[in-house]
Amino acid sequence: MKYMLLIYQNAAAFEAMPEPERHALMDEAGAIVNELSGSGEWVTGEGLAHPSTARTVRVRDGVPAITDGPFLEAKEQLAGICLFDCETLERATDIAARWPDARHWAVELRPLMHASGAEM
Repeated sequence: MKYMLLIYQNAAAFEAMPEPERHALMDEAGAIVNELSGSGEWVTGEGLAHPSTARTVRVRDGVPAITDGPFLEAKEQLAGICLFDCETLERATDIAARWPDARHWAVELRPLMHASGAEM
């Protein structure tokens, strides 16, 4: 089954971390990626650019309204995604619990679905 891990961060808190702590967090995530690559469970993943570079697009009555930056007024913003393919929800949950951002902010785990609505 394929799962997507949505990684949330508080950009200001991340930037305020001492550089060695930021690097340690990134190295820890990299080690999990290497482990999942080695086991064949890793599919893909990417970090996202700073939230200030985002654009929110809404179309109402055929007219697009574009807002710079994230629309949500939240301290935590989506910072990246990971996609992995593993046998059980328990394994996926274990991976999510080990992701270092979960200790500081939050991660969200969701199974992927086919267009038919069935989980992959």
